[in-house]
Parts: sequence; C-alpha cells; structure tokens
Amino acid sequence: MNTEQAARMNTGVGFVAALDQSGGSTGGALKRYGIDPASYGSDERMFDLMHQMRARVMTAECFTSDRILAAILFEQTMDRTVGGQLTGDYLTARGIVPIVKVDQGLAAEEDGVQLMRPLTKLEPLLTRAVERTMFGTKMRSVIKAANPAGIQAIVDQQFAVGRQILAHGLVPILEPEIDIHAPDKAEAENVLKADVLAALDGLPTDQPVILKLSIPTVPDFYTDLIEHPLVLRVVALSGGYSQSEACRLLAENHGLSASFSRALLEGLAVQQSDAAFNAVLATSIERIYAASTT
Repeated sequence: MNTEQAARMNTGVGFVAALDQSGGSTGGALKRYGIDPASYGSDERMFDLMHQMRARVMTAECFTSDRILAAILFEQTMDRTVGGQLTGDYLTARGIVPIVKVDQGLAAEEDGVQLMRPLTKLEPLLTRAVERTMFGTKMRSVIKAANPAGIQAIVDQQFAVGRQILAHGLVPILEPEIDIHAPDKAEAENVLKADVLAALDGLPTDQPVILKLSIPTVPDFYTDLIEHPLVLRVVALSGGYSQSEACRLLAENHGLSASFSRALLEGLAVQQSDAAFNAVLATSIERIYAASTT
C-alpha cells in the first residue's frame, strides 16, 4: 500500500472521479456524450471513442488534485496512455490517486440482490494493477431489496474478494450499492450497515478499506462507518440521480465524499469546443467538490 496515497485518501479534501464505465454501460455513456451507436461498428471502436472521452476529461485544465482525490479507471483505461504516459503514471504525476475497477459485472438477481459474477481473471488483473501503479481497486454489487440473506451474501463476497485484493498491497473500494428505487431502501441501509460493521471487525488492523455506498435516506446515517478506524474513506455514488439532486443529497451528509460517474460527466458533448467542454466540466467539478466538503 502506498502510504502517501493512503493518507491522501484518508484525510484529503475533495472527491473521487469515477471514469470506469465498462462494456455494459459504455454505449450509453457515449450516447449521452453525443456519439450515436450507429457511428461505430465494433466494440474495439467503441472503447477507443470512450478512451478519447476519458482522456479529454483527465487532461482538462480543471481536472486537478485541488478538487479531485482519485480517479477510478476501467481496466482498458489502466492499460492505455494519457498525455504520453500510462494512465496511472499520468494521474500520479498530477497528484491524483489511480484506482481500477476489477469486477466482471453482475449476476442475475437472487434473494433481492445481484452478486458479482465470478472474478475469473482477478489474480492476473491484480498483478497488472500493481505493475501499472494502481493504489487500489473497485468492485460493485447491487442490493434491490432489504433481504437479510441477500445482503449478507453481498457483504461476504465483497469482503472475501477485498481480502484477496489487500494481499496484493492494494486498497479495495467495496461497493455494495443499494438501488435508489428500492421500496425499502432505508431498511436495506440498516441491514447493510450492521453487516458491514461486523465484517470490518474481522479485518486485520493494518488492512483498511474504502466504502462506496448509495447516499443514505437519513442524512449522516453512515457516520459510524466514516469514523471507523479501518475505513480510509466513505464515498457516495450518484446512483442515477441527476447532478443537482445528487449534490443536494450529498451535501446533507457530513464527511461523505462523492464518487460520481454519470453526474460528473453530465452536460459534456463531443461536439463542444475545448473551451466549452472545460467550462461545463469545471462547473460540475466545483458543484461536486462543494457537496463533498460540507
């Protein structure tokens, strides 16, 4: 674990940029960016266009460590270059902590949750992540109902894989997302928090994690997780909220930082001039930073 970057993630002021859209969400992200799916004929071209968009974000004048603590990358982004450097090296040189998404998507819903699919390429990916100077990883599961058995299975899987990641000297971001449309979202949050607190008790005292959670129904509900000695930081996903709504809700939660994806990229378009693109991105960064530093 890089101790300097760990200190930044623990006590730094700012938020995490989530630039890790994967195969299932890349097409939608490009469409919102103004690139029609009919304009590219292959996955290879789709990922090339997505990398161009991500590189445009990361090289923008406003994308700095003054506001952004870390960036979560798609696996292919980690292996590509930005500004003539491997992406992790480029971000590190700018004072931004590089993190890579390692899950392989979601399994079918069972017991009100979607577990991660088996991570069949995790070990070689973790080895490559270390070589590519990643600080940590991120992996996502989804909770759709307050089913105790399902939520326990989510937490068990997240922490089991988290321990595997920690063994490589990387810090895992555990992301048991609760669907913002779940009818019993507040109850699911109660179950999830209790299970996460119990799982944290089973970690070695020198192996911290980061948590990425949906913005809670009750403000400051996750304060005890934020203050837990084995949690470097708790960040919040935008979860389908618009940027304005996500920022409004986030600002009600002290100590909770953003890790937004769609909300961060809102309003960006391929046809914008660099000046217009940078102006929109700078406004978004300022809004999200303000909400993250309540």
